[in-house]
Amino acid sequence: MSRVRIPVVVPPVLVGVALVALLVGLRLVLRQQAALARRRIGKPLGEDALDADRLWRRGLDGEPLELLVLGDSIAAGLGAEHRKETLGGRLAKATGRRMHRPVRLRTVAVVGSESPDLPGQLDALPTDYRPHVAVIVVGGNDVTHRVPVALSAQHLHDTIHRLRERGAEVVVGTCPDLGALRAVPQPLRRLASSLSRRLAEVQDETARRAGAEPVDLRRAVGPMFFDEPEAMFSLDRFHPSALGYRRTAEALLPAVCRAAEASLSSRRLPVPR
Repeated sequence: MSRVRIPVVVPPVLVGVALVALLVGLRLVLRQQAALARRRIGKPLGEDALDADRLWRRGLDGEPLELLVLGDSIAAGLGAEHRKETLGGRLAKATGRRMHRPVRLRTVAVVGSESPDLPGQLDALPTDYRPHVAVIVVGGNDVTHRVPVALSAQHLHDTIHRLRERGAEVVVGTCPDLGALRAVPQPLRRLASSLSRRLAEVQDETARRAGAEPVDLRRAVGPMFFDEPEAMFSLDRFHPSALGYRRTAEALLPAVCRAAEASLSSRRLPVPR
């Protein structure tokens, strides 16, 4: 006698229950891993970056180039041990050397900021302040705090628009690849990598649409953070070290110099001192 195979039919309700249980379990695992990552990273660097705002390359001739830096802890330079090692300090020094003029740095970036905090950073500026170049680096906290990508993009777009109304050329360093953070366990690290890449893509598109020049930090310096984490990260294994900021500044510098040249060639009114 031939055997008749009777298909096993699983009620849809059981399938739904199984999927819900799987999702709940995964969410619990990710939440536990996020708590573990926070404990591993901690706050050994504190919450205040070094103040690097000053006139750099003051010995050079010419009117100072006004450089504004907005964004999060990377933009603020948290993790650098000297002000010349911060992102703003490195950009100001290198830009002054290439442009053969002094650079006055103003930093409104704040540790812990997300894209929705950018408008507040702009609001803190004097109404008559007109930067030649503005550099925005933001996005990591958007990912870790689950800020909707559309909301991040809208605030970035509005900030670029307001900066350009002030006469600034804008450079946007897109969200770094959070997959390089070895203090974050798997599979949370893989998820963070995917989310940060998605945000970087949206930031790139948003910046171009708003008239800014994006710089893909994931491609430009991401491999270095993956390959040399001990050298590229500071002691909290989350923020860049002096070398990490150096490489990040080197990636941004060509775009910053192009922006400076464009701003200086089109500027009609004198820069307020």
